Amino acid sequence: MKPSDPPPPEYAFAYHSPPASGNDINGLGVTESRRAEHVFHDATGGPLPHHALDAFFSYINPWGVVRHLLANTWRLRKQDGPVNPERVAANDPEKMAGEIKAEATRLGAELVGITEITDEAIYEGHEVSYRYAICIGLSMDRNEMVHVPQTRAAVEVMRCYRRVSRIAVELGEKIRSMGWPARAYGNPNSTDILHIPLAIQAGLGQLGKHGSIINRTFGSNFRLAAVLTDLPLATDRPVDIGVDDLCLTCRRCVIDCPPQALSDEKQLVRGTTKWYVDFDKCVPYFVKTFGCAICIEVCPWSEPGRGPGLSDRLLARRSTSGNDRED
Repeated sequence: MKPSDPPPPEYAFAYHSPPASGNDINGLGVTESRRAEHVFHDATGGPLPHHALDAFFSYINPWGVVRHLLANTWRLRKQDGPVNPERVAANDPEKMAGEIKAEATRLGAELVGITEITDEAIYEGHEVSYRYAICIGLSMDRNEMVHVPQTRAAVEVMRCYRRVSRIAVELGEKIRSMGWPARAYGNPNSTDILHIPLAIQAGLGQLGKHGSIINRTFGSNFRLAAVLTDLPLATDRPVDIGVDDLCLTCRRCVIDCPPQALSDEKQLVRGTTKWYVDFDKCVPYFVKTFGCAICIEVCPWSEPGRGPGLSDRLLARRSTSGNDRED
């Protein structure tokens, strides 16, 4: 798809005294490994370098977006809670993982994966006391998302976050009723954890050139939530669906990004070379358009029904050329 009449990257807002570059805070060009820091969103209430822009984003959001955000905030009052003192035995992590995935699916999840929580998935200055993350994905209505970067698509994004948040909250309640601690993370704003690294480790997809996760079936047309728990669970592994095989040659998202925030080359970020989105170019446009999302919707992988065949062809091409990748 091609975005319809996206507004130009021209802004009626600016800082009197610009804060530090978001790219510097994110660790662009930094050789040593370290945790990510909050820059823009932070639902924990901590101070933000770009607080003014974040606050402005909250002020200008249309009511269609705000009503879903408020409803989700109300639901998340149950993201944590008392744990049943009578604990269900969990001696078979493989079986338990299957039961938890089945329950998440019953609640409406379209994607479910489990991983141990790694240090790179926790924000600097935050700690989590759980061992496992159950990553949940739910697709957005493509008929609405084709309208990016207009308000109609922004409303669908928040509607999807509200739905996937419900699944996470109810799954967390289920685990606590089994006598195991669990906390749901269904806030689209940053909290303790980074959802994408966890989801990649849980096998939900791979990182794309646009800085978002790409799933074999849904491309990037889905949203994430998570439940953190100590319930013993068998974990999933990262997958290779051929994302780099496409992203290294495809320029669709680069061409269609109005603020030119995407690059054809991977960047060194906190000791790792990976796809990276220029914060200082992306976020002002993100604010202006109530969440933008052009890059994830123009991605060929996000076209309904196209992903599985695309993945099969990319992997087959790699296999016949003798360039198999290693995980």
